[in-house]
This record gives sequence, C-alpha cells and structure tokens, in this order.
Amino acid sequence: MRVVIAGASGFLGTHLSDHLRVHGHEVTALVRREPTSSRESRWDPSTGAVDAALVGRADAVVNLAGASIAGNPHSKKWSTEVLESRVSTTRVLAEAIAASERPPAFLAGNGIAWYGDHGEAPVTEESDSRGSAFLTRVSREWEAAAAAAHDAGARVCVLRTSPVMDRTSPPLKQLRLLFQAGGGAKLGSGEQRMPMISLRDWIGAVSYLIESRDVSGAFNLCCPRTPTNAEFTHALAKALHRKAFFAVPAPILKHAAGDLAPELLGSVNARPAALERAGYDFEDEDVRTVLAAALA
Repeated sequence: MRVVIAGASGFLGTHLSDHLRVHGHEVTALVRREPTSSRESRWDPSTGAVDAALVGRADAVVNLAGASIAGNPHSKKWSTEVLESRVSTTRVLAEAIAASERPPAFLAGNGIAWYGDHGEAPVTEESDSRGSAFLTRVSREWEAAAAAAHDAGARVCVLRTSPVMDRTSPPLKQLRLLFQAGGGAKLGSGEQRMPMISLRDWIGAVSYLIESRDVSGAFNLCCPRTPTNAEFTHALAKALHRKAFFAVPAPILKHAAGDLAPELLGSVNARPAALERAGYDFEDEDVRTVLAAALA
C-alpha cells in the first residue's frame, strides 16, 4: 500500500513508518523543509500547500502532526500552538483528500481526552464528550477538522489515542526516572481511571486499521482493561523494585498543572470496543503487561 504520513519524524510516526516499510508498504513522509530523499514530500499546513497528486495516489493518509503537549500549561502561546497545530494539519489533509478523484483512507490522529471525565462508567466509542477541559476542547475541534474527508466519502478512522507507554518516550520516560529515584506517588485520590496502551499495540492497531479497508469511525487506542492511577502507581513501582507510598494532593496538582490538571485527575474508563469488533487482537491487555512491554 502507498501511505502518506504527516508527523513521521515524531516518536509514533518514526516507529509506524519503520513498521510499515518492513511489512512492504511504501511510506512517504510529509516534511516542512526541502526533501532529502524520494521518501519525503514538502508541505506547509500554514498555507495549505501539499502535493495533491501524492495524496491522490495514496491508499491511506495518516496525520500524527501536532505540537508537543509537554510545555507550560499556564501559557496562552502553548495552548494556541497545541490547538492550531492539530486542527490546521488535519483540515489541510482532509481537504486534499476530499479533492482527490479517488479519496484515500484518512487516519486522523486524536486523543482519548475527547471524552472528558466519565468517572467509573465504562467509556466506548459510543460514549459522549463531556465537560470543557482544555484537551477535551482541543480533541473536539481536532476531530471536526476531518469533516471534509468524511463528507467526500473517504474512509475515516479517528485515532483516539491514550498515552503510549514506552521507556524511551514521555510520559513513561520521566515517570521511570522519578520512581527509580523514590519519588513515585499516586495523583489525588488515585481512584481515577487512567487509559494507556503499549507502543507495540499502538503500532499494531494503527497498521491494522490502515490495512483493513472495510472499517471506519472512531477507535479508542487503549488497552482493554484500564487501571486506576493507584493501580498504575503500584504496578510501576513493583516493576522498578521501588516503593510508592506518597500521594500528590489534588489542590496542588490543579495549581501546578493548570490546563492539564483535568487529564491527571479526571477519569476515563476507556474500552477499545471498536478495535475489538474489528478483529484486532491485543498483545498487552492490562497495566502489568503494558508496563512489562514498555520497560523491556
């Protein structure tokens, strides 16, 4: 298959590109500089410039572009970049897909934060989006930006991704160092549900959706059994042979984390119901196996 990827130089994009190429697919990365090989194509989402012929020849377009969530959550500039970098890239690609004679599939990156705080209630792709937390608002606009591709009849898969766990990348990279130094602690009460997915299942699931030509819609990219924050804290401490007796009070987190506090204290008891219906078989189903794969 011919696959075009925006955000191919990021952590997830690099691993996905390598995986697809190993399995015989032709991958072209969209870059914002002069291309250095035939595997790259220049684009500029700020002006809407993208190679329409490249998009038209593709079997699938994947958007993983967007400014890093890591930053100053009290900064207006940060919040603007997080929103606009996701919405603008998605809209440009959706419009290019819509203008194609044979619209390719569109795998539109998004976040599990789309749902907002649902407490202990199970959350599937049929659940609603609640509240006005910053990343929830971002995810709604992010998803809406893919409308042109959907309206044009393209197969659209919205990737509602939970934190991807791997020792070489945030958030686990920093958490591993913190826990190893004895600073492990649950957040607030620790009762909030904390969705996550292993890197190998994220790659496996996205690749499965690229190759499955008859599935579309929203997909929760998370392990089947979502732990509480306390369960995650205990599992990570145990895996690292450390103790984690502490707790960070919710008021301190709300002050320190600013717009990101709802992501740390809110609860999303997510289930990957659509992926399971589509036939994807998870390698890592719970927090123990996710962390084992991530720390290996």
